[in-house]
This record gives sequence, structure tokens and C-alpha cells, in this order.
Amino acid sequence: MTAKSILILGGARSGKSSHAQRIAESVPGERIFIATAQGFDDEMRDRIARHRADRDERWRTVEAPMDLIAAIRANDGSERVILVDCLTLWLSNLLLAERDLDAETHALAALIPTLGATIIMVSNEVGLSIVPDNALARRFRDAAGTLNQRLARICEAADFVVAGHPIRLGAS
Repeated sequence: MTAKSILILGGARSGKSSHAQRIAESVPGERIFIATAQGFDDEMRDRIARHRADRDERWRTVEAPMDLIAAIRANDGSERVILVDCLTLWLSNLLLAERDLDAETHALAALIPTLGATIIMVSNEVGLSIVPDNALARRFRDAAGTLNQRLARICEAADFVVAGHPIRLGAS
């Protein structure tokens, strides 16, 4: 049986989105993809188009670059599978909009255990590299690490994807 709440972590282009989609497609139910990306430039618009092309007609897409919690609530249901891709883009959107990151991440963590849907969330692990050289980047890195830790504690499962290979993380 698949866990009802799964956090998928990994670096850029590690295969985490593909892994998350494979898990979601193995679970019966209506599939909802909640996208947090915004196509502000050609490269990001191309990336969004490629991700959308990877999903077929079995998927319904909901755009939620800022109001992720409301989008999850609106699409919850016991016969549904929600795939959120990705939490770090959502966090970046919130940071740039000067929203309260701690309150938003706390609200997301509080929501997850109440859901009837299976939820799979993709997030970048950004803490494995050098310390950023500016305050904004350090604030983002720290907020992403806090979000990932908070969600890993409440999710039933967490996978770390490296070079396309998922590793199931264990409880500490």
C-alpha cells in the first residue's frame, strides 16, 4: 500500500518529478497536478510545457503559484491523488511576495494529516551545496530546509532522489 502523504526530495534535474509522477500513477483515483511554477521567461515556459506534456488526459492541472494551501483544500477527496510540484518554487514565490514563510509552511504541515486524498509533494534539497553569498539566498535556503524538515516529520514517507534513483528515508 502506498503512503497517503509522501515527500519527494532531490537536487535539480535529479528525477524527483518523474518519480513522484510514477508513484501518483500507481495509486487509483482522480489525479490532480498542482503546479506552483510561473512562466516569467521563455526557459521557464518551455520547462512548464515539457512537464505538462509528460502528463496525459488522466491528469487535471491546477495552477497555484501562491495559494497552494487553498488549492490543496479545494481538490481534497478520498478518491483523489494530488501531486504538488514544486514546494521550493512555491516558497520562492512567497518569499518574493514578502509573505510570512513560517506561517505558510506551518499551515501546510498542519493541513497534510487532515487530507482524505493521497498527496505527493516535490521539493528541492538545496542545503547540500555551498553557503549562498547573499542574505536573500541564505534566507531561501534556510526556509527550504525548514519546510523540508517540517514536512518530512509529518509525511508517512519521504524519498530522496539521486541521479534518477529514489532512496526511501527512514525515521530517526
